[in-house]
Amino acid sequence: MAAGTLYIVATPIGNLEDITLRALRVLKEADLIAAEDTRHTRKLLTHYGLSTPLISYHAHNQASRGPELIRRLAVGENIALVTDAGTPGFSDPGADLVARAWEAGVRVEAVPGPAAGVAALSLSGFKGDILFVGFLPRGEGRRLKMLQALAPEQRVIIMYEAPGRLARTLAEVAAAMPLREV
Repeated sequence: MAAGTLYIVATPIGNLEDITLRALRVLKEADLIAAEDTRHTRKLLTHYGLSTPLISYHAHNQASRGPELIRRLAVGENIALVTDAGTPGFSDPGADLVARAWEAGVRVEAVPGPAAGVAALSLSGFKGDILFVGFLPRGEGRRLKMLQALAPEQRVIIMYEAPGRLARTLAEVAAAMPLREV
């Protein structure tokens, strides 16, 4: 039996209508959806009347769940990987599963769509090359050291931050990079 395919499926980042027709088809036809948060993904599936089985795959279970998903792919199942919002693999454990799939010789296919960093960049009006940093370290010392290292950077910097930490991070960015537009 041929191995299945791991589909990396982008999902809406705020508005449930921001999903592609292809993403909906893949989510419907997959044997299984591996979701960062099954409760969050269930809302999307319910909205579109999809009943594909869900399994969790997140930072706290990736060490055990990753090999299980690769075994399922190896026996021919098609699995759609989704994150809570946007494209899996950007600052989430999806990148680890994709790496495992490539190592196992499993076909990996992207189903492009929304990405928070790209959406923010398109709204910013900033031009030029970009540097994607993802989430900053949570430890204050490491985070401040990273911001200081980024201070001389001339490219547009895309950082991710949780809503509850945004005010603190913006204050730290302002202190480390006082002339930087945000």
